Amino acid sequence: MIEMRDVGFGYHGSAELLSNMTLSLQPGMLHFLTGPSGSGKTTLLRLCYADLLPTTGEMTAFGQDVRSLSRDGIAHLRRRVGVVHQDTQFLDHLPVAENVALPLTVSGQNVDMEALRDLLGWVQLGPQARAYPPSLSGGERQRAALARAVILSPDLVLADEPTGNLDWDMSMRLMQLLIELNKSGKTVLVATHDLNLIRATKAQVAARVLRISGGSLQLAGADL
Repeated sequence: MIEMRDVGFGYHGSAELLSNMTLSLQPGMLHFLTGPSGSGKTTLLRLCYADLLPTTGEMTAFGQDVRSLSRDGIAHLRRRVGVVHQDTQFLDHLPVAENVALPLTVSGQNVDMEALRDLLGWVQLGPQARAYPPSLSGGERQRAALARAVILSPDLVLADEPTGNLDWDMSMRLMQLLIELNKSGKTVLVATHDLNLIRATKAQVAARVLRISGGSLQLAGADL
């Protein structure tokens, strides 16, 4: 699915942030990515959906070399990857349902209203379908962002600190949705600094924990 071998990345004009990254995201796996703030977690996620390209090493996504992808090829790749950003952004003049459906609208696909209602029900936002984003709580915004991320039925779901601004109950509610996605066969990669969240999740489902330290990727030990 996503394969990195000795991948490095540095922003223009600055030292290499990530180096010698080797990673294999296989179908149906649940991964956590942890590490201190500024260690490169978000950068690694951006590499996974070709928002950034490696400066060194080799990387393939769904069997294709990301550096060889055309603009259309990158667009196709991104339709297979759902992303939940830490800072959720919505179009405030559109109701929640229309915000969630935007990936379909933008890609020129018809919106199946029954499927959309089912999706909003899954994230427990059915009653908020016609509400506007400014009225949503933090937990509701993150669940709406998750619904939007999976509306195209991606193979891979990436979540960047999705619980960073939520209390524990809301964090676990969101994590349960990610666990359900994983159990349905989706590959899920969650970047988080919350070790308690990782421990609580590992008590329910098999999960691999990766840690970025010193610009390199390591498999975290069983001490988590």
